[in-house]
Amino acid sequence: MNGETAAADSVAGILESLHRHAKYSLGRAWPELSARELYTAVALSVRDRLVERMLETDERNRKADPKRLYYLSIEFLIGRSLGNNLVNLGIRELYRQALRELDVDLERVEQEEEDAALGNGGLGRLAACFLDSLATLGMPGCGYGINYEYGLFRQEIHDGYQIEKPDSWLAQSTPWAIARTEESCIVPVHGHIEHAADRKGDYNPMWLGWRVLIGVPYDTLIAGYGGRTVNFLRLYSARSSRDFDMQIFNDGDYFKAVEQKIASENVSKVLYPADAVIAGKELRLVQEYFLVACAIRDITRRFEQNHDNFRDLPAKVAIQLNDTHPALAVAELMRFLVDEKNLGWEEAWEISQATLAYTNHTLAPEALEKWPVPLLETVLPRHFQVILEINRRFLDRIWAAYPGDAERRSRMSLIEESTPRQVRMAHLAIVGSHSVNGVSAIHTALIRASVAREFCELWPNKFNNKTNGVSPRQWLLKANPGLAELIRAAIGDGWITDLCQLRELENRVADDAWRAAFLELKLANKQALARVIQESLRIRVDPASLFDVQVKRLHAYKRQLLNVMHIIEEYLSLIEDGRQPTTPRTYIFAGKAAPGYWAAKQIIKLIHNVGRVINNDSRANQWMKVVFLPDYRVSLAERIIPAADISEQISVAGMEASGTSNMKLALNGAVTLGTQDGANIEIREEVGEDNVFLFGLSAAEVKRMRQDGSYRPRDYYDRDVRVKRVADAFLSKAFCPDEPDLFGWIFRAILDPNDEHFHLADLPAYLEAHERAAEAFRDRQRWARMAILNVARIGKFSSDRTVAEYARDIWNITPSTSGIDMQPREERQPMQFKAEQVPGSDGRVLP
Repeated sequence: MNGETAAADSVAGILESLHRHAKYSLGRAWPELSARELYTAVALSVRDRLVERMLETDERNRKADPKRLYYLSIEFLIGRSLGNNLVNLGIRELYRQALRELDVDLERVEQEEEDAALGNGGLGRLAACFLDSLATLGMPGCGYGINYEYGLFRQEIHDGYQIEKPDSWLAQSTPWAIARTEESCIVPVHGHIEHAADRKGDYNPMWLGWRVLIGVPYDTLIAGYGGRTVNFLRLYSARSSRDFDMQIFNDGDYFKAVEQKIASENVSKVLYPADAVIAGKELRLVQEYFLVACAIRDITRRFEQNHDNFRDLPAKVAIQLNDTHPALAVAELMRFLVDEKNLGWEEAWEISQATLAYTNHTLAPEALEKWPVPLLETVLPRHFQVILEINRRFLDRIWAAYPGDAERRSRMSLIEESTPRQVRMAHLAIVGSHSVNGVSAIHTALIRASVAREFCELWPNKFNNKTNGVSPRQWLLKANPGLAELIRAAIGDGWITDLCQLRELENRVADDAWRAAFLELKLANKQALARVIQESLRIRVDPASLFDVQVKRLHAYKRQLLNVMHIIEEYLSLIEDGRQPTTPRTYIFAGKAAPGYWAAKQIIKLIHNVGRVINNDSRANQWMKVVFLPDYRVSLAERIIPAADISEQISVAGMEASGTSNMKLALNGAVTLGTQDGANIEIREEVGEDNVFLFGLSAAEVKRMRQDGSYRPRDYYDRDVRVKRVADAFLSKAFCPDEPDLFGWIFRAILDPNDEHFHLADLPAYLEAHERAAEAFRDRQRWARMAILNVARIGKFSSDRTVAEYARDIWNITPSTSGIDMQPREERQPMQFKAEQVPGSDGRVLP
């Protein structure tokens, strides 16, 4: 830090900056500022400090010319930026003092900021954590995404039903975005191909007649902890082409010109437009291409500032595709190298493959994107040609490796021969990348054994695991400052950038005073959440009760329904059998259902109806309460997660790639109650089997039952009275007195042998796991030990470790600044699975 920066980072310097922005940026005297303007002045003042450090980072990178990472993601769920930046720059207390002198409360200012609605769930939150870790590790890199005007939606609850409202988070603009209009990109779509030849007589297709979109970049600065490195997230807004619009105006067709402008700008209007109709599908495809085209254009522009030979591209550029949404980068990079840089196909392919890497985030077939060939051919005719050529050459290789195996060739093809034909985007990403990684040990094993088994046989060294992680700055230091301070007092603050140092807390488990302080802090967090619940829902909950938390998007495989089934069993056991629960509980849900996902929205209605009955039943409401906090977002997660006692991670085994809420909750002292799925297995390995409650079928058992048809839910229903009573409740009016048979569909679904989520098979073991957890919670000292050990042993799940492994094994990048060691704290052997744990796609069990 230079002397000028140090002077600015003082109370006097901050006060001067605040008054300057009030006067010159907002045109107001300080006393006249509204609450929103107050926040804007503070944010602009902090942004000044970010810019100083960003310029220093850029100058350092310009001199070193390092290899850089470019992270492409359709989502970046960054939440609120003010608090993150104050924490990472180390100036939070200085700003608190400066604002106190002006009779302003910093926390009140922070509450004025809207959550940046740039993502939906774990995919976007992971991307945000990775950007934090890249900067903290001093890595040269940045993210590319779309500057959505509207987020997924703002969730309201009316009579228990989810209602979607526009989430116009940019209505008041954001002080964090820096417009870079001079670096705008031209993005062509539609048009046609003219088949021509070049001067040598070689085939030279010409993409003509396209419509033009303009991608306008806005940079949000991302500070690493300590502020030495400030990278950026570049988000693109879509604008119409001024030249194209003017031609239409000159021709007199004003309505068409306005229509063209609206259609162009719709591309960045909303996150995940509904794709039930062809217009929605086209908009979503154009969105994905818009992201890819802008990113590739910007990446290659930056490369050409210092390099003139694209054969050097893999030595200076690493591009990571965060799931299949940016998979068109394979075709776009090839199109750019072949059409614009005149490279031969083989050379361009070698460069492209060496530059691109792909992260798979799902095993669910419906989530592995496919695009109808007629749509792709219409919207991106040249890219469709490129994909066909990639596929032709790839299938020739398959035929050479497996002569005569036409079925294998069909299964591995980039084109699915359905009606209509579909382009398999996951296959495109796998074939076009030099690395393919899963995000937990079991997820990667299942990719190798099922989803991509034949690709893995062809390229065994291409596939690897990178278990997800979360940022300790966001999810402990910022979200839970009381616990962070308690830890600092015990072991110092090295854990903030080396989370494995939390292991030193194991020495505090036997310390009665420290355990008491830990429990007191947890109670304070629960009291704070109880106030949020009271204020937003008018429901009073007992902070001394067990806070049982499930916070994630609503989806059948995440099994919020299984959670409700346990609640119903507890309730019916109490009022019908007189069996009091082992300990009082507060069941806390939060999460959004996709607007078109009827079943998930019905589960939200079920949660509310069950809650209404229980919360108003004097026989039960001293023992249990059920609450659903609407509009789940990062800032709400920061209130819920520090208060959780139990972390519900109950997806059907083999369906959750990793999960990150499990990591955030354990980091904050919640004990996992979950299935043998995703990162739950690795959390158990780290924190110890005695400090989690895992239950239920394994992924291999689920796979086997699906394939041999041996799942017979009626058997569980007939032989277990608890299962029968819970299932029958859905046929009764118990939870829908005014809407008969509202939940009858659930009874039919869970009794159907084709229930893919095995609710009744796992329910008995789930009930027993809950009973074990309740018994443990009643023993306060035992529970304190379990919770502390979860915090102490969760160090592996830092996104710093994950990013360091990507950098070492995939990206081949190193820090451009000295300081934090990028290497993992200790070399660990990859988790090994026994043969019976990993089922193959054909039912065989693979070692």
